[in-house]
Amino acid sequence: MGEKKINMRNLEAAAKASATSKVVNTFNRPGQLEKIDQIKQRYSRKKASVEALLKSAMQQQLDGKSRTALKKMFNLFSDVPKLCSALSEVREENMRHSQYVTAKENLRHIFTVPESVEKTKQLINEGKLLHTHQCLRDLENSRDDLLYELHKLPNQSPHDKSMLKAYFSDVEILSNLLEKQLTFVLSRTLNTVRKDPTVIVTALRIIEREEKSDEDALQQQKQTGFLPPGRPKKWKEMMFRILEKSVSSKIEGTQVEEREDNKHWLIRYLELIRMMILEDLRIVKTLCVPCFPPKYNIIDRYMHMYHNCLSIHLQEIIQNGLEGNEYVTILSWIMKTYKSKELLSHPDLIEHTEKLPSLLPEAVLNRLEGEYLRNIEQNYMEWMENTLKSEKDEWRSNIEPHLDSYSRTAAPVIIFQMIDQNLQVAKTISDELTIKCLNLSIEQVVKFGDSFREAIIEFKNKYFEDRKQVIYFTQYMIVIVNNCVQLVELGSQLEKQYLRLRNEAVNYLLEELFIDLDQHFEKLFTSQWQEKLLTARFGTSVALDTIYATIEDYFQDYNNLVESNYNYVVDLTRSMVAKRYLTAMLCKRTSFKTYEECAKAAGRVLEEIDKLKQLFTDLSKNGLEGEDPFEAIVMLSELLKSDDDMLSFELHRVVEKFPDISEDHLLRLLSLRGDLSWSSIKDKVSHIDKPKLLHKSSVFRTLVFPKLVNINLNF
Repeated sequence: MGEKKINMRNLEAAAKASATSKVVNTFNRPGQLEKIDQIKQRYSRKKASVEALLKSAMQQQLDGKSRTALKKMFNLFSDVPKLCSALSEVREENMRHSQYVTAKENLRHIFTVPESVEKTKQLINEGKLLHTHQCLRDLENSRDDLLYELHKLPNQSPHDKSMLKAYFSDVEILSNLLEKQLTFVLSRTLNTVRKDPTVIVTALRIIEREEKSDEDALQQQKQTGFLPPGRPKKWKEMMFRILEKSVSSKIEGTQVEEREDNKHWLIRYLELIRMMILEDLRIVKTLCVPCFPPKYNIIDRYMHMYHNCLSIHLQEIIQNGLEGNEYVTILSWIMKTYKSKELLSHPDLIEHTEKLPSLLPEAVLNRLEGEYLRNIEQNYMEWMENTLKSEKDEWRSNIEPHLDSYSRTAAPVIIFQMIDQNLQVAKTISDELTIKCLNLSIEQVVKFGDSFREAIIEFKNKYFEDRKQVIYFTQYMIVIVNNCVQLVELGSQLEKQYLRLRNEAVNYLLEELFIDLDQHFEKLFTSQWQEKLLTARFGTSVALDTIYATIEDYFQDYNNLVESNYNYVVDLTRSMVAKRYLTAMLCKRTSFKTYEECAKAAGRVLEEIDKLKQLFTDLSKNGLEGEDPFEAIVMLSELLKSDDDMLSFELHRVVEKFPDISEDHLLRLLSLRGDLSWSSIKDKVSHIDKPKLLHKSSVFRTLVFPKLVNINLNF
């Protein structure tokens, strides 16, 4: 190796010397320097030609070598079949050797299978589950190794396989016994985990090992086609089935009474269920979570098991039929109690229960509500029919009404007490159901009014047919007239009371809309809203466009409201949007440094307000009523673009129009104007003459902000 390196160095030195000599001889001749470019090109071509010849020679030499090697390799391949045939005896001997090795390794288990089986049974009876499992795995491994060796034979003997399986048949029995023991332990998980959690941990360790063995067996099957008997065992699936079965049994077992035993059976059952589920889930969170592998996500698993099993059992109760107040009991429990801090929203559980679906399918819940309302309707019809019959009998009687009865009878009061009681009960279930109950009650009152009118006409006609038949016509007609007035008064009170409920329900409805909108209102009057303001000639911001589209989308659903409610929702949404926009305007998230920026910002505000105005005009079915809540924003935008000379005048206009606007509101708005000095702004605001009497309030009365800490307010 060293000699080759020396030879290479000598050749390289000789080449350099030869080249130097040629260059010297070339340039010693006159006129050669002027031809240097031609000489360089000639030598470059010569070099390229030599390199091409060298590459060609090397390629030919390599091709020759390759052909020789390939020919030799093909010759070797032709000898493989002969070699394979010659080595068949070696291969068979190797197979027998492998079987003998496997048999030798498992010899102890093969000869001691009966003893091992008895020992394992004894360990099961003693509750030593880990030792039981180890003995079982030894027996299974011996059986599976021997079966695998048989599987590898080219000509498998079914008789040998059957004989081997029969010899190890007790092993599968042991596996079933261990599975039953694990089933017993797991079915009592919540009791056992409080007394001896190590028992649960042991069971879970065995299940995890069996899961790994299942995976290995299935992988071996993919590679070799061999699957040991009884695999996959799927004991993890078995565990969750047992846990869910135990939960279902507890939920069903908690119902210890029937309607015949106790008329309050459903109330008692639901309360027992509530206490049981709450206690069990707290045990799961505190004691089961440390025992189960994290990947089992055991607390969420238990949450869904209790939720699903309870849902199934409640649907069975509903299917069997409810009576009377049982509708109220179950609806109130499902829609209020179940979701309250007494159960799902308990501080210990709420983080795990937020994503649970509704306890009952929507169709079942709707059917339950429908049956409840039909029962109320039936009660109304029966009671009002009896009330009217009683009134008619009294009119035709020969008994003169008492002096205190001339003003009115008890019937109107009783009717509206009944309505109020039904509404109060419905309110314990949900506001939505209360509205449905209210509509039903109004319908029944209208029907009663029609029937009452027909009864009055009949009473009048009978009297004028023969005035001697009705002795106290005049007195009872006075009572009827007074009752009608009382019905009107009570109806008016009911309307006012539940109109407030309607308004409250509308606020709940719009709460969802504004949860989606508020994040976009916060992007108004920010640097993001302000960017490209100077370069853009017109157009609304992305935030406002998103607000517009979101409102439009929600009103696709709101179209299902009855007309009066829809109009109320449009007006309320318009006011709330205006207030949100005004709030964003006065939150001082940015400032406009030059007058040009101020004017551009004011222009954008006007464009955005015009777009919102048009939206609510389009949404309104009968035209918008009342004052325009966006007018305040339009007037404030004038302050943004007003020059210094006109600013005081514009301020007076705003204060005159909105007397309850505060100095803080004005200072917040004008602080957006970076083109004006703070002292000038403060001076102009402080010299505004505010009206002494406020004739009406506006949106500004409800706008309260924290103090502008970044500005020194010295009034």
